[in-house]
Amino acid sequence: MQFVPCTYEEHAQAILEIFNDAIVHSTALYDYHPRPMESMVTWFATKKAGNFPVIGVVDEAGQLMGFASYGTFRPWAAYKYTVEHSVYVHKDHRGKGLGMMLMKRLIEMAEQNDVHVLVGGIDLSNAGSVRLHEKLGFELSGTIRQVAYKFGRWLDLGFYQLVLKTPSQPVEG
Repeated sequence: MQFVPCTYEEHAQAILEIFNDAIVHSTALYDYHPRPMESMVTWFATKKAGNFPVIGVVDEAGQLMGFASYGTFRPWAAYKYTVEHSVYVHKDHRGKGLGMMLMKRLIEMAEQNDVHVLVGGIDLSNAGSVRLHEKLGFELSGTIRQVAYKFGRWLDLGFYQLVLKTPSQPVEG
């Protein structure tokens, strides 16, 4: 397996399948309906416009096993050193350490890009994601109780953050 930069042309369909599986079968995404392929055009364009990475892990045959990315946390200028990240692993490849691999690489990229804080919004019933983030040094910085309703129950959203040592010389504006 190897890391690859994900592109619309090569990976949009596989990413969409992973997203839609998470929507239909989990609380990893607080959404009800699978997304159409057209949504990936906007998703990739937003990543490109913000110079945000989209990285994947592929198997020997080039099949995407998981991906990670980050993007705008909040749209106001003073948040420019903070990003919100996400990591998703295909259902057939969970439990193999891919989430950890992807997150470590994403953290390295964030440091290279002078990110100061990575934020992850995690459904608190997602014990695997919570454990992964805690192993990487993320701390629970806040919880919004009963913020979403899915699968017949109220969901609590935890915000986990990792503070990096970058940038060495932050500037306003």
